[in-house]
Amino acid sequence: MIGAGLITLSVGFLMAEGIKDTGVYFLTPGELAVRVAEDASMYDVAIRVGGNVVEGSIERDIATLTITFEVTDDDATFPVVYVGLAPDTFTDEVEVVVEGRLLADGTIYATDVLAKCGSRYEAVYEEKSTT
Repeated sequence: MIGAGLITLSVGFLMAEGIKDTGVYFLTPGELAVRVAEDASMYDVAIRVGGNVVEGSIERDIATLTITFEVTDDDATFPVVYVGLAPDTFTDEVEVVVEGRLLADGTIYATDVLAKCGSRYEAVYEEKSTT
């Protein structure tokens, strides 16, 4: 009984630690701004921020594959720095989800950027004429 209890506790502890290490907050820019104002420990933790790319804010450095842009939800705006290839659907005003860390300088350093496809792949229905 004692051995089974120890094994159960060990497995439970390992599961809890694994979830804590891989857990990621999902916030809008407005929610992130409120959280940061209330709790400075939100800096340098894994986060996901969902919002829209600010029109005209995308800058690309092709030599270093660095993309800088701003993400907003109209309540708050954060600058984002991402090194890598952006999705094909990544353009101005597209809805994005940015994964990364917010550092003390107020910039989100992204490890992944996901862009919404929009209606690009939805079926187009045409009215058929009956003549």
